[in-house]
Amino acid sequence: MAKTPPPDRLSSPSEMPDDDGELSLRPRRMREMIGQPKAKQNLGIAIEAARARGEALDHVLLYGPPGLGKTTLSNILANEMEVSIRTTAGPAIEKAGDLAAILTGLEPHSILFIDEIHRLNRTVEEVLYPAMEDFKFDIIIGKGPSARTVRLDLPKFTLVGATTRAGLLSAPLRDRFGIHHAFELYSEAELDTIVRRSAEILSVPIEQSGSLEIARRSRGTPRIANRMLKRVRDFAQVRANGIITREVADNALHMLEVDQLGLDSLDRQFLTAIIDKFSGGPVGLETLAAMLGQERDTLEDVVEPYLMQLGFLDRTSRGRMTTRPAYEHLGIGHKFRGPDATLF
Repeated sequence: MAKTPPPDRLSSPSEMPDDDGELSLRPRRMREMIGQPKAKQNLGIAIEAARARGEALDHVLLYGPPGLGKTTLSNILANEMEVSIRTTAGPAIEKAGDLAAILTGLEPHSILFIDEIHRLNRTVEEVLYPAMEDFKFDIIIGKGPSARTVRLDLPKFTLVGATTRAGLLSAPLRDRFGIHHAFELYSEAELDTIVRRSAEILSVPIEQSGSLEIARRSRGTPRIANRMLKRVRDFAQVRANGIITREVADNALHMLEVDQLGLDSLDRQFLTAIIDKFSGGPVGLETLAAMLGQERDTLEDVVEPYLMQLGFLDRTSRGRMTTRPAYEHLGIGHKFRGPDATLF
């Protein structure tokens, strides 16, 4: 039976119990947030305009890979608008009554943040439409011929929806968001700034070469960068003099099986399985999931995007295929049998 990745997988962008301390590292104001310049600029204008008119901010849809700051930005929006925020997740709202309890408890102009909004129950989603458009909520009282509908007035609020899979959102729900923003992976320079900021908050001595080494291996994701920083801090405290240098960061991450590009053991197992068992592919994702003992969604949402970004993996109509750079990175370039194999 397929299983989820081990909970201590350092380079997973998904939130883990050990990330509870991450809350103290999150920026609270737009000016403190690093990266995502387009989102900050456009949302900054929308916030200023809404506050000048004394209105609630328009509904906001945030989408992109996990760990890039969608939850952080939703809290920043509440702080900038100076309103309260209520946080929940799509799977937690099982029926219309759950949604009614949340909506009727909101304060005027407050923010309702729904994470994983693509996993909302369809029935719940349909009753959400009038709440978003008209700030009304319909409740059916009674059953059978005597049933009647009561329409409740809701305070004007802002729905902030976050999703890692925008393609799974229904068109009617997606169209009801007035503001859409896609999160992009962070650059090495932005991650370096994030690591140094987090080190300052945690009172961790760090050299710029050390912060750059952590940033380089963080897969473009701040959550991973902060997680790596804490693990390297532990290593520096026990095995070094407490100061994070490039050598200390390299040794710590090497011990944690994270290589120079941020690939961990699962990433390398994924690539070597295609190379060793299927001569570089093509091979179906279901086959790989069964071979590695992982869920299909884990490979598709967590492993493959970064490998494709590096140019190590191709998704074709026939299946997954490794590329020449993947062979080179694994040190087995001589095994490559692709169209440009003569380069070796």
